[in-house]
Parts: sequence; structure tokens; C-alpha cells
Amino acid sequence: MVVGITEISVLILAAVAAFLLYKVLKTATSLAINAVLGILSLIVVKFLLGLEIAITWVAVLVCAIGGIFGALVIIVLNYLKIAFI
Repeated sequence: MVVGITEISVLILAAVAAFLLYKVLKTATSLAINAVLGILSLIVVKFLLGLEIAITWVAVLVCAIGGIFGALVIIVLNYLKIAFI
């Protein structure tokens, strides 16, 4: 059985696609976990400290990228009455 260039090309392309899909899904999973932890920390702080934090798509984006540190930034900015009021 002779393996042609087409079969080798398809095999390499499939390996590259699998690697890229793995990286994308791994990144998406970590973004989702960061977003959930950030939003949960915002909700907990909102109820424990009584801050009126507006949970908007910008806040979710900051929490998705920054995780709990992003949530801390939002909490500090809200406490100082700068943003997310």
C-alpha cells in the first residue's frame, strides 16, 4: 500500500486542527471558569457589603479576562464611585 501526499497532508491537517481545537476549548473553559468565579465573587460582595454593583456585559467581560482580580478591580472602582454604579 502506497501512502500518497494527499493522505499525509490530510493527516497533518487533522493533527493541526485537533491541536488548535484543543487550545481553543481549553481557553474557553478557563474563560468560563474565570467568568463564573468573578461573577460569584461580585454577587457575594454585593450581598455582604451592600454595594450596588451593576453587573453588565462589561463587568462580565472584565471578570472573564481578569477572574477574581478583575472582580476586585470592579469592586474597588464601585466603592470609589468611579464606575459600575
